[in-house]
Amino acid sequence: MAAIADQGRDIDAKKLYSKISWRLIPYVFILYILAYLDRVNVGFAAVEFKRDLHLSDTVFGLGGGLYFVGQLLFDLPSNLLLQKVGPRVWIARIMISWGIIASCMMFVQGEHSFYAMRLLLGISEAGFFPGMILYLTYWFPSGERARAVAKFMTATSIAGVIGAPLSSFLLKLDGTAGLHGWQWLFLMEGVPTFLMGISVLFVLKDHPDDAGWLTDPEKKWLDAELERDRKEGGATENHRLLDAFKLPMVWVLAIVFFLDQVGVYTVNIWMPLLLSSFTHLGGANAASVIARYATMPYLAAAIFTVIVGWSSDRTGERRWHIAGCFLLSVLGFGWAAYAHSLVTVLCALTLAAMGYWSLMGPFWALPTRVLGGQAAAGGVAIITMIGSLGGFVGPTLTGTLKDKTHTFSAGLLVVGGMAAVGAGLCWWLKPAGGGTNAEPQPNEGR
Repeated sequence: MAAIADQGRDIDAKKLYSKISWRLIPYVFILYILAYLDRVNVGFAAVEFKRDLHLSDTVFGLGGGLYFVGQLLFDLPSNLLLQKVGPRVWIARIMISWGIIASCMMFVQGEHSFYAMRLLLGISEAGFFPGMILYLTYWFPSGERARAVAKFMTATSIAGVIGAPLSSFLLKLDGTAGLHGWQWLFLMEGVPTFLMGISVLFVLKDHPDDAGWLTDPEKKWLDAELERDRKEGGATENHRLLDAFKLPMVWVLAIVFFLDQVGVYTVNIWMPLLLSSFTHLGGANAASVIARYATMPYLAAAIFTVIVGWSSDRTGERRWHIAGCFLLSVLGFGWAAYAHSLVTVLCALTLAAMGYWSLMGPFWALPTRVLGGQAAAGGVAIITMIGSLGGFVGPTLTGTLKDKTHTFSAGLLVVGGMAAVGAGLCWWLKPAGGGTNAEPQPNEGR
């Protein structure tokens, strides 16, 4: 990459973005692992949690999905407040409050308290994910963004890799101090979130200009590069909140994200129970087997997410990367619906997870290129709000169909069919050269 002169010294863009990545991504990666673990650990606790509280599949699926109703209601105001008060203070507030609520999941006593706590968890965490996506736009231009988002998004996969054995260990504490294993799980996975929320106040920097680890020439060059990128993508024209509502691309992307989240949270919430249905085991034995096998889909998804993000930035192509990932998920869920062994269903869910998770890099490079200011905060929130409906629909629909048909097949086929619709919608995401809705050209912004 050509070095760019700035105030008498050369700024090597590649080295600068690498420096920023190493400073930011590992830390926000850890934050997102905690966020994701707290929202999906109910899936790992499912076997004992349902048994001890006498919950049906319908109730469990609805409770798992209510988290996303809370997010739907508060993502937009939360993201607008983040832009107003700054990421450092607002992200810290989010993490501290959701850490407290996540730990209080240990006090659930039945159907209604389960519903209430999942709803409160969604409300308390609202704005975290869209806020972090918005935060990355303060540091990376669009040509670098798919890789940055992909690295950040691998936290969702790694949370599964870490969460399975960790949850298995905590569930084995059943009976210790008079608590159920799932109570230990919620308590011990909620407290670190609270503590990391406090650390955000001291570690996170709002903007490049606040970063003491960047030189003044690096700050000025990066500010100029980000401004140039915003102008080329149309973000300087689409900067009012109303612009986010008026831009058709935002709504197409919102539907695409909805369809992705239907599949993501069907995997997260129901995969442990689906795997356990092939083990013919119960209690701690089932949890141990699930923990051993459930890491495979998440680990494969993490690796594939980075590969897809790198490929999308290298070529500058977005929509067909997204469509291809959806089709991989269609194949995975279709295969899982007819699986008759643990190994087969595990391989099928691995394909599905690879597809659903890996499209996030190229996906989030699209809206953050054409929106700026309040429009960027609002647009990202609109997309995640509608996506939250997918997180509600997927688990709820799967649980309802499971109770009605006594098999997972119907739910898996319906969710896989929705992924096929997502692949088709990518046709409406315009390729390069299509105006403000266009994808960035290869190597743009570097």
